[in-house]
Amino acid sequence: MAGLVNNLLILFLVFQNICLGFRSPLSVFKRYKDTTRSLSSECLGSDRPVISLGLSDFALDIRMPGVTPKQSDTYLCMSVPLPVDDEAYVVDFKPHASMDTVHHMLLFGCNEPSSTENYWDCDEGTCKDKSNILYAWARNAPPTRLPKGVGFRVGGETGGRFFVLQVHYGDISAFRDKHKDCSGVTLHLTHQKQPLIAGMYLMMSVNTVIPPGEKVVDADIACHYKRFPMHLFAYRVHTHRLGKVVSGYRVRNGQWTLIGRQSPQLPQAFYPVEHPVDVNYDDILAARCVFSGEGRTTETRIGGTANDEMCNFYIMYYMEAKHAVSYMTCTQNANPEMFRNIPQEANIPIPVKSDMLKVTHGHHEETKGTDKSSLLQQAKKEEEEILDQDFHIEEAVEWPGVDLKLGQVSGLALDPENNLVIFHRGDHVWDENSFDSKFVYQQRGLGPIEQNTILVLNPSNAKLLHSMGRSLFYLPHGLSIDKNGNYWVTDVALHQVFKLGAHDKEPLLILGVALQPGSDRNHFCQPTDVAVDPITGSIYISDGYCNSRVIQFTPKGLYVMQWGEGTETSLGRARPGQFHIPHSLALIPDFSQLCVADRENGRIQCFKLETGEFIREIKHKSFGRELFAVSYVPGGFLFAVNGMPYPGEAEPVQGFVMNFSTGEIIDTFIPLRKNFEMPHDVVASEDKTVFVGDVHARAVWKFASVEKMEHRSVKKAGIEVQEIKESETIVEARLKNTPESTDHLKKKEKQHLVQQASTGVSFVLITILLIIPVVVLLAILLFIRWRKTTVYGADGEHKLDSSSGRILGKLRGKGGGGLNLGNFFASHKGYSRKGFDRLSTEGSDQEKDEDDGTDSEEECSAPPPPSAPSSS
Repeated sequence: MAGLVNNLLILFLVFQNICLGFRSPLSVFKRYKDTTRSLSSECLGSDRPVISLGLSDFALDIRMPGVTPKQSDTYLCMSVPLPVDDEAYVVDFKPHASMDTVHHMLLFGCNEPSSTENYWDCDEGTCKDKSNILYAWARNAPPTRLPKGVGFRVGGETGGRFFVLQVHYGDISAFRDKHKDCSGVTLHLTHQKQPLIAGMYLMMSVNTVIPPGEKVVDADIACHYKRFPMHLFAYRVHTHRLGKVVSGYRVRNGQWTLIGRQSPQLPQAFYPVEHPVDVNYDDILAARCVFSGEGRTTETRIGGTANDEMCNFYIMYYMEAKHAVSYMTCTQNANPEMFRNIPQEANIPIPVKSDMLKVTHGHHEETKGTDKSSLLQQAKKEEEEILDQDFHIEEAVEWPGVDLKLGQVSGLALDPENNLVIFHRGDHVWDENSFDSKFVYQQRGLGPIEQNTILVLNPSNAKLLHSMGRSLFYLPHGLSIDKNGNYWVTDVALHQVFKLGAHDKEPLLILGVALQPGSDRNHFCQPTDVAVDPITGSIYISDGYCNSRVIQFTPKGLYVMQWGEGTETSLGRARPGQFHIPHSLALIPDFSQLCVADRENGRIQCFKLETGEFIREIKHKSFGRELFAVSYVPGGFLFAVNGMPYPGEAEPVQGFVMNFSTGEIIDTFIPLRKNFEMPHDVVASEDKTVFVGDVHARAVWKFASVEKMEHRSVKKAGIEVQEIKESETIVEARLKNTPESTDHLKKKEKQHLVQQASTGVSFVLITILLIIPVVVLLAILLFIRWRKTTVYGADGEHKLDSSSGRILGKLRGKGGGGLNLGNFFASHKGYSRKGFDRLSTEGSDQEKDEDDGTDSEEECSAPPPPSAPSSS
């Protein structure tokens, strides 16, 4: 029996050692194990600076510790140590700031911050050693995601061991309520070795002078590149109020290749380089900033305050790891003569609304005779256009709607309940026999379509909710739904437009004359689409295959005006306002614009609703020759689909997501099941759920953002998801060991990360888990002692005490056992010292932990479940 006691106690000792030796996913971050940041309660997320994202990934939250700047143009810095000793890679940046309070932020990497204070004035400097810029933000720029396999290297033997955040508070009028600011950025880091190393190339002018009243002033920068090849993937521009446009180029053998061009008055994000650009040894990198001194009474120089100017062109690049250089600068103009050949686009300003200039810089400026609240509302409206772009569209492969038996799918729309509405042609087809040379329909003998042509589906499970449209149409085409739920459809055979109630058998309004093509006010010729203004009720019709116009009608169907003309193919590129099949309409009520998919010209044209005046064109090489459909959703996103490439052309048929403000392509998408053949219409909802209808494949696909699909698959795997603070999710580990859920996760082609709980088990639960074995052991010992007393008497009890005492005694014995930009610029002639040291020192507020070099014991808790497998 004594041996049994020994064994039990040894098992308990082993169990305790295992518990003490167990490391939670956060135990590797030893610099944070004993120090919790004592920040303001207003700093959401700042109480948990490190969040585990699995075995190899983690997030690091870098925030200002609740500061209140006392004067405008204050530069404050703080620093955060890298919470691991070994090498890591930054693969994602998520900003947390608003231009209402912050003019811009810079994030540096270095080994020794300039101060050990919680935060400090950046005039003291950013870093004592060399610093590298890792990230820059201004004007409500969206998150920046690096390409797959690319990361900024930090830690280890060569990377920086501290992150230094610098925040420029331009106008402090927002701090009149004395609130505390917690702006910053969240980094996504991984220990997985990245084959390509990211870096930053900064081009900036240091001696530009802008004379007062001067209409156009160019600031040019150019340097010869003398290193191993680098590949450019993103760019960012930065000036203050006087900047009109900033452009960057690679010059090789006299040929100028655009890297990026943007207005610095738009959100200063890192925009993707549209067409890949590589830079080789002896290429030239060139940039131009265009300023205007109009409105100024004194000359303006380069500096860091609101009244100074800056000319910066940032380039994000990647290189092979063995040749990687993390940071490079260019501050000279090595060849002024070459700028005689700069493309003309570099001097064409990108229009920005004048009233926006006063509210989007974060600088204090009097607004005379203007309703400030309305300006702010307009500013916020335009801000929304570029927010929340951190997503990727993929097919929702579990959606059964792709297998529905449909005719040629010509139109899609979402009703006010967000149900999907499909307009299809049943057993009718549009082929070469459908019309004669005068566009008169030739198959009237077939009669109207006998099937229901309008189907209303549950968008989640594709269940049929309602159907209508039997015996009404010959060749359906366009579909839209107004704010009251009425259906607006076009029929290219009938040359008519119909307004239908969702449950009415007869049309509420008919425009056009049945089966009679024409081009006057009362006739259409194969009309393609309809859009209804939700504010005025005005009706806009694209007409069409044999007319090249957009027509406006009153809500009652009375003619108002029209615009557009046919494209003169002999002149080459189509001019603004010319159409070659205006095929699809997207109405943008927030900006009073109507955008038209100009199909055969492969572009989108946008016009003013009130006048039909041309505003701009969106055209990309990747559109190919045909662009079939366009759709807009609040939040500033345009969705579009193109056509099949012509023989010998390479542009694939696919879907596009674009930033409405800039026209830049944010993402592209294709289906995983079946293939696009002729995607004919696209519609999207505010949650970025997208539906595409294909007239040849006779199918409808559903697409969703990656985050949304991951959220769904996580739930299917039995993981409980809890929303934390600013919509950031942390997944608390409750995986069920079901084969179905594991298989489902493995099928996901892209699951970027599954977050796990980082806080561990509560202290109370840990204490209970430790006490239970002790209580059980004592109970066993008491039982054995009682048994010994009963069987052997006092002698047995003596033996037990002696034996157990020796073991417990042993158990007790065991348990007792950078770059400094300010100094750099200060050396240049003509440099305005005032305020610019702050930029140069754009540094960091540091929270430095005392590391005694030992690992504290961690309380025992149940080990977390294994991470869900990443998809390949």
